[in-house]
Amino acid sequence: MKDSKRTEVLERIKELEKKGLFHEEVEINPPTITLKPEDVDYLNKKWYHRLNTKLANQIAKNYIEKLIKKKKLIIKEVIGFEKINKINSGFILTCNHFNPYDNFALHEILVPYLSKTKRRFYKVIREGNFSFKGIYGYFFRNCDTLPLSSNISTMREFNKAMDCILKRNDVVLIYPEQSMWWNYRKPRPLKTGAFKYAYKSNVPVVPCFITMEDTNIVGEDGFYIQAYTIHFFEPIYPNLNVNIKDATEELSKQNYQLWKEKYEEVYQKPLRYGEEEE
Repeated sequence: MKDSKRTEVLERIKELEKKGLFHEEVEINPPTITLKPEDVDYLNKKWYHRLNTKLANQIAKNYIEKLIKKKKLIIKEVIGFEKINKINSGFILTCNHFNPYDNFALHEILVPYLSKTKRRFYKVIREGNFSFKGIYGYFFRNCDTLPLSSNISTMREFNKAMDCILKRNDVVLIYPEQSMWWNYRKPRPLKTGAFKYAYKSNVPVVPCFITMEDTNIVGEDGFYIQAYTIHFFEPIYPNLNVNIKDATEELSKQNYQLWKEKYEEVYQKPLRYGEEEE
């Protein structure tokens, strides 16, 4: 039997898609607590935060391995990963956001690369995720995450941390669709924030798009578990000869077009909003 909460989420997605409200939240999340500068150590300057991160990353590694072993997370194929090997600087990784596990899949794929290049993998998260309860809340607070904030002073620290992280050649995952739409296969129109950081720090963006297909395994929610194919594209670079507004809009358009073309290639149908997925 299909979980009623997941069914309700799918109905909300359908309605928001028809209205063109692609960045709205569809999950029922707990109230967001505003993060102040003292609440977040973005660069892990304190020794005990570094220790917490090391421990949390190991726990997350074990957690992901268990998900894969139990076939709750299935990575069918990775295409184009070699494209990131030519990048000598830090970079922003963009990805469609449709499941809490999608960043786990990316982390699993990136581990050998990160180990070889001595880079770290940071994830930009919504402010409300930082105060989540349970294991996910623990990961959100400790696993190299960069929470956004509605507090201006905190965002100043976020911006400085982003520039520092990118200039020391690390990798930052940003979801330019903003919100998570569960099991939504289509690419959504993109917000420009990710691309502004690429421009400001003069680093490339590596677009990544995950396509999925039903397996024959039914999850605990009554829906078929999805098998992921992870597509990496050639890096796209900010045009520093134009202003930040024009440059970020162009990057956003390039990123979206790559995702759109991949969607249409894999699913063998034109991208149209407001229509039922088969």
